[in-house]
Amino acid sequence: MTTLQPRPPYSEDELHKLYPPGLQLQLVQVLLRHGERSPVSARFQNAGLAAFWPYCSVARQMVSATREASEKEWAPLQWRRRLETFGGDDGPVIASGPKGEVDSICNLGELTDMGRATTYNLGQRLRYLYVDQLHFMPPIISDADMIYLRATPIPRALESLQQAFWGMYPSNSRASSFPAVSIILRAPADETLFPNDSNCRRFAQLSRAFAQRTADRWNNTSEMEYLNKLLSKWMPESSKRVAVDSHPRLSGIMDTINSTLAHGPETRLPKEFYDEKGRKIIEKIGVEEWYSGYQESQEYRSLGIGSLMGDVVERMVGSVERNGNDGLFEIGGKDGSIGSGRGGEQSIKLGLSGCHDTTLAGILASLGTFQGELWPPYTSHIAFELFKNSTNQPSQVVGKDTIEKTAQAVTTGDATVGRGWYERIFGGSNLANMNGDKNAPVGIARQKVETLKESDRAKLDGYYVRIRYNDKVMTVPGCKAAGKHLDGDESFCTLEAFKMIVDKYTPSHWKQGCLSNMEVPAFPEKPEPAGY
Repeated sequence: MTTLQPRPPYSEDELHKLYPPGLQLQLVQVLLRHGERSPVSARFQNAGLAAFWPYCSVARQMVSATREASEKEWAPLQWRRRLETFGGDDGPVIASGPKGEVDSICNLGELTDMGRATTYNLGQRLRYLYVDQLHFMPPIISDADMIYLRATPIPRALESLQQAFWGMYPSNSRASSFPAVSIILRAPADETLFPNDSNCRRFAQLSRAFAQRTADRWNNTSEMEYLNKLLSKWMPESSKRVAVDSHPRLSGIMDTINSTLAHGPETRLPKEFYDEKGRKIIEKIGVEEWYSGYQESQEYRSLGIGSLMGDVVERMVGSVERNGNDGLFEIGGKDGSIGSGRGGEQSIKLGLSGCHDTTLAGILASLGTFQGELWPPYTSHIAFELFKNSTNQPSQVVGKDTIEKTAQAVTTGDATVGRGWYERIFGGSNLANMNGDKNAPVGIARQKVETLKESDRAKLDGYYVRIRYNDKVMTVPGCKAAGKHLDGDESFCTLEAFKMIVDKYTPSHWKQGCLSNMEVPAFPEKPEPAGY
């Protein structure tokens, strides 16, 4: 699958069914795949495909923050980027496009002009739904401290996030004094916003095992023979046969096909690559290779996507508890501190995270909602929506002083800060756990549901979670049982039931898990189906 063809906006009738009276939208978390990009590797140059593509106009107008020591002030440095590569004699030459272009040249795996446009358009669609239709978000903002912004270290994910945010809140929707937005990033070794096999040895081992199983199943089939009749003549001499584990891998071939389909005729492959039957075979095998592990193995889910899903649920529960765990601590606070928003915001209403196809498909597969789905197109997105039963009594609203004291306790590890207010609101046991550990959890978000006291468990009552993938409602199988969803609509999972499902594969210590079980077989002894 390549470029997403978004559906039209919801009609009034659809909105009424999707957002029924009696439920109040409280928190929305959107995870979006980056937009269209150039291939991550230069493949099939022997088929006439240029290694470098002229679709990145940003290269003509790069901007960097620079500082003059004498002035102690920052100023923008505008510059033009040109790429250099190896020439025929191994000397340096300027990389050029298919028609000799030397400017606007994309690096490998870079977000293209098309990708910037589609992610900006996604932001506009989100604005139309959550601002214009539902009136959930304000039309004009003076700062972005009610919006949790996060991206992976891969530039195309960060740039797609920025484009989507700008599409949702363009210049005429931001106050003239709008301050710099806070965007959360992680070091590569800590990254869990995509399945991080480069920094998780056990997950890499599991991934290889499931990939090898896929190769064993498909390499000698009639489907693979069909692909070889189409494409083997374009394969390199060192690996003439198309296979799951060929060089390039079958998934790499799919990557180049999808990248070329999303862009202009100057960067197209021979027609054999676009054979409809062949593409369906490639996609079916690719989905099995990359995502079957999430559907079959709890360890695979835990190490691949469990930490991220734990974060998603933590922000939901933090929104319920109003204790800053919804992302407010990370986003809010004046320079040099964390806490409530710079405009007085006491909670996060919207989250936007720039990520990847493996993120979205991994999430859906881990929840048992990816059966029969195709590879996520560019600019796909998942929306996790948290609703509150508006007929219930409102939860206790925690004031600004409480938020600031919690921030101080988290930052300093001082459990004695505000002990009285903390125990009244969050219970003494959690406060005790914070003693001496500034990274200890605040509140109940990271605790397993079955370990909660009844009073803490009751905090989850009256809240529901609904998932939309590219504007299509998805239903988690474990939420279909009586008592685990909103009466009359299985797609609205109770927050308790949703958290219990995610708790099962949220790791208590991801990095330790990444170094464990290295001698244990990759495949579970008995079925461990996803979504329950």
